[in-house]
Amino acid sequence: MMPEIPEMPETTEKPETTEIQEITDIAKKAADKAPAPFTNLVFIISGPSGAGKGTLCQELLRADKNLALSVSATTRAPRPGERYGREYYFYTQEEFDAARRAEGFLEWAEVHGRCYGTLKKEVEKILASGKDCLLEIDVQGGLRVRQALGRNCVTIFVDVPDNKELIRRIVRRNQENEEEIRSRMATADWERTRKGQYRYVVINNRLRDAVEETRKIIKKAREEYASAIN
Repeated sequence: MMPEIPEMPETTEKPETTEIQEITDIAKKAADKAPAPFTNLVFIISGPSGAGKGTLCQELLRADKNLALSVSATTRAPRPGERYGREYYFYTQEEFDAARRAEGFLEWAEVHGRCYGTLKKEVEKILASGKDCLLEIDVQGGLRVRQALGRNCVTIFVDVPDNKELIRRIVRRNQENEEEIRSRMATADWERTRKGQYRYVVINNRLRDAVEETRKIIKKAREEYASAIN
């Protein structure tokens, strides 16, 4: 029997409501005032587990040669077929902690018992090359990156059509035990309540349509940004 979505547990994996609201308020104030350190954009892609963010990003990269994916660091083990430096930089906990102490992350968080972080050097390298940066990260990380980079950021939340489809996708794609699946469902439910804090929301019902809609968003954002800085 398919597990029900439980109430979001009060754990260190989820920031308190006051903390996320504070991050959001700061991000909104900083976004329009912060100077843009580069003349290119960072497109932040967030959404619940099973929304198809990774597949969407790969399609965007294939279609747009002016986009480059920022590879994040994580302490989780590689899955079959994953390679160091392609899907993630797979760090030991000691390596991750050292990078954190050296302020090597734009943001980092512990999610489902593993650490994930956006490497400053990765984003800076892409923007300095003249390309726009594509960043696939969780909601709280997306808000923190937006705070750090200000008006260079465009936030896009990728969602599923409804709760039934969300549960189906999470159960289908995860190879973890039932406890892990229930944890992902709870996190996904919490993340979806924050999608109003993103500039755009794309419903990924059919991948082709979601890719087309996201490409239109990217085109519009580039035109608006080019007009603003010229």
